[in-house]
Amino acid sequence: MVQIYRFAAVRPGRRYSEKIPSVPYDVVTAEEARECIEKNPLSFLRVSRPDAELPDLAPNDDRVYQRAREIFDGMVADGLMQQDPEPGMYVYRAVQDGEEFIGLVCCVATEDYESRQIRRHELTRYDKEEDRTRHIDAVGANTGLVFLLYRDPGLIFSYVHSLIGTAAPDGSTTTGSGVLHQVYRVTDEAILSRLEGLFAAVPNTYIADGHHRAKSAVNVAERRQSDGRFTEEAGKFMVVLFAHDRVRIHGYSRLVTDLGGYTTPREFMEALPKSGWNVRPYGKVDAAGYQVPPLAAGAGLVHVMHFYLEGTWYEVSRPVADLTDLIGSLDVSVLQKDVLEGMLGITDPRGDPRLQYMGGAKPLSELERLVDSGKYALAVAMQPVRVETVLAIADKDGVMPPKSTWFEPKLLSGLVVHTID
Repeated sequence: MVQIYRFAAVRPGRRYSEKIPSVPYDVVTAEEARECIEKNPLSFLRVSRPDAELPDLAPNDDRVYQRAREIFDGMVADGLMQQDPEPGMYVYRAVQDGEEFIGLVCCVATEDYESRQIRRHELTRYDKEEDRTRHIDAVGANTGLVFLLYRDPGLIFSYVHSLIGTAAPDGSTTTGSGVLHQVYRVTDEAILSRLEGLFAAVPNTYIADGHHRAKSAVNVAERRQSDGRFTEEAGKFMVVLFAHDRVRIHGYSRLVTDLGGYTTPREFMEALPKSGWNVRPYGKVDAAGYQVPPLAAGAGLVHVMHFYLEGTWYEVSRPVADLTDLIGSLDVSVLQKDVLEGMLGITDPRGDPRLQYMGGAKPLSELERLVDSGKYALAVAMQPVRVETVLAIADKDGVMPPKSTWFEPKLLSGLVVHTID
């Protein structure tokens, strides 16, 4: 059973709810965060990306994390953000391109992560895990949401959706890309008890996004327990629960700095057919630069991905060898094993600096720009994995390669914050 918990969130005051919420810390660079802060000094990026305002310090310097705490405490002291007077839960509503997404914000126990009742499908990257561990501990708060999926027995989504009714949201903001984000506070005892009862009938939840935030919250609980600083709230972390069939999923692009032992892009591309890959020049991406269509025939039976290098897109494909191997049959698994590791020598996808990632929701024209600039030698655009496949892998305690999925909606930071001190 899934046990969910109420909490008294720290949220922007009504007059500031449009300005304070920000994109998640891990979808912008320090330079991009700095630009956002310069345009909007109230941005929550000042808390989630304190390194943006301290460019002369190493990102992992103690003073960077201390700065995050100072900014957060200052926002509360100045009344920009306020703590709700009593614990509750929150309905999270996002509207993107005319599509509505509805989730429930609450807390879950770190113990449920450790027991794998909260299931995951990816390992974390060491550097990012340590960064968020230190950030949560220093700020004394979960400043970002962990995106969890659940299989709806049939009543939960509709009930959560009904809680919005005709009430005005308790917090609302629209991003620069036009996505509306709103939260509705729920404090009625009968409603909260029913929500707790509905989720008690759900056997497991699944991390869609926020693997690092979840693992870091567990790390903080362990550190505080060993240091004698443990609190009841430190044993919980903040999540938003979405029905698994009411979200979007994209592929996760790869960017590689060099071609290893291959002296030219042509030499690299000519080596692919020798490894059993079918390669054909693809031409240009669609006018908007957002997606490359999948292979027309053999969906699910053929690995297909798109490579960009030296000004040209290529469709790279081959038949799936073993359909019964859930992880081995993933495009990302074959790419990692046969191309990134086998051909380019990238053996550690979690930590090798030669390999970087870009969320699949960004336009492919951005991949072109990064390769054309010379910063990267190769970009790989991936097809999305089916949500059901992700859950099936997690149910078998399987681990997908890092950055295999990009889920939407992308949740904002700063609309709700869970304090642990």
